[in-house]
Amino acid sequence: MSDKQPKNKGAQLPPSTDAGKVPASAGGGEQGAMWNDEKIARLKKLWSEGLTTGEIGKRLGVSKNAVVGKAHRLGLKGRPSPIKRQPNKPVEVKKETRVFTLTDLSAQTCRWPIGDPKHEDFRFCGKPVAAGKPYCGEHCSVAYVGSGKSSRSEDAA
Repeated sequence: MSDKQPKNKGAQLPPSTDAGKVPASAGGGEQGAMWNDEKIARLKKLWSEGLTTGEIGKRLGVSKNAVVGKAHRLGLKGRPSPIKRQPNKPVEVKKETRVFTLTDLSAQTCRWPIGDPKHEDFRFCGKPVAAGKPYCGEHCSVAYVGSGKSSRSEDAA
């Protein structure tokens, strides 16, 4: 057997069916035969009524893609997508955050600085502190990061 011959020489392809083809009477023939003046007028009317491209295609006996292509070539005005979108989530209203300045801080308020001290909007966190720490729980998790070494005895080994 040579490299150019198919490996399944004896295998035959199944007979083709015309199930997936558009019938010639429905516009599957030549491009010029698909769209006549009457079909174009009906397309424009159905398009203006807001029907989906699939529904227009069924009524005209052409595919949805044929409708889209012809509408584009005719310069028909685009329409919003018929796909149902999820309604927008309600916008969360930010509760007004209190601006804590240096004079507002106490032993019970988080002293984590927020922003650049050179700017007007500089402030401190001000949330209640974690027990025995100068910061709230959130800022403690950022401030106190382990070194990754568990003991000095492991370094010597």
